[in-house]
Amino acid sequence: MKLFDVYPLFDINIVEGKGCYVYDDKGNEYLDLYGGHAVISVGHTHPYYVEKVTGQLNRLAFYSNSIVNKLQAELAQKLGEQCGYDDYSLFLVNSGAEANENALKLASFHNGRKKVLSFKKAFHGRTSAAVKVTDSPSYQAPVNDGLEVVFVPFNDIEAVRSELQKGDFSSVIIEGIQGVGGIQIPDDGFMKQLRQLCTETGTILILDEIQSGYGRSGKFFAHQYADIKADIITVAKGIGNGFPMSAALISPIFKAVYGQLGTTFGGNHLACSAAIAVLDIMKNENLVDNAQKVGEYLMTELKKLPNIKDVRGRGLMIGIELDEPIKEKRSKLLFEEKIFTGSTGTHVFRLLPPLCLTIEQADVFLEKFKKVL
Repeated sequence: MKLFDVYPLFDINIVEGKGCYVYDDKGNEYLDLYGGHAVISVGHTHPYYVEKVTGQLNRLAFYSNSIVNKLQAELAQKLGEQCGYDDYSLFLVNSGAEANENALKLASFHNGRKKVLSFKKAFHGRTSAAVKVTDSPSYQAPVNDGLEVVFVPFNDIEAVRSELQKGDFSSVIIEGIQGVGGIQIPDDGFMKQLRQLCTETGTILILDEIQSGYGRSGKFFAHQYADIKADIITVAKGIGNGFPMSAALISPIFKAVYGQLGTTFGGNHLACSAAIAVLDIMKNENLVDNAQKVGEYLMTELKKLPNIKDVRGRGLMIGIELDEPIKEKRSKLLFEEKIFTGSTGTHVFRLLPPLCLTIEQADVFLEKFKKVL
């Protein structure tokens, strides 16, 4: 048997990691400015993280959600305190798409409506409902046709108003910062008006913070720059620092009904130990503040470099747009300069490093990136 051919792969076998560096099976060291697609939040193999996860593995890795798991309650308390949503409830699942599926479902249970408003260039996952609110028809199979979704331009409040005033939308789903869409940032004023329109029309506001959350933007959630609160926030990626995990943070306006939501593996003991370790490290090492500081430094310095069309982002979620396709330069940066970066579309580098990235490491990248440019 062979692996199903899903992704084009770089011919590099990563076997070890430490902090912001990873190492291949030939002993080469790479500076990781991609974090495994924004997943590595507190750094590779952080000693405290390893201690907490291995300690839990030695006690109990998993048992059914039909019994009490006090680690879930500890995680909910710590997450609420750090993110500012301490009056919300936590539903733990396994992947970002699964979190979005459940958020869309919960919104529809709440108000009995069927339609969803999403945005051009959005990405919310590849499962049944999540892929329908993703603005890429090529990802959708005929079986995904059941949900009615309207896509409007990003940051266009009048387009949103025109749709929501019809009164038949269950929810609006929007990313805190569009990642796959090219690091597109919603205007703070737009977000405030969006929140108001959702309240006025009884529409549930879902904030997808799967890529932009967990401190990456320099605030715990990117939508907090607009000083608003969402009805449901979905998180994944950085929550487990590599352990598969996700969650929905659910407003007090929702009432739990047994049977509506459920999960076998979500919030298991091992996953919770990883997520608690992440929050402890983020708090003790001030990683949200570090993301803001190092991210601002990086963007300031990047704007000084030649041949760059645009630099945009917040914190350590940065897009670097060139006038030309980046494929050859990204390959040269990886294989010759030993720097991992991401991309979106054909012209944009995407930086999503661990939140522990230092100014000194940023300077290493800047020097090598300038050489490649």
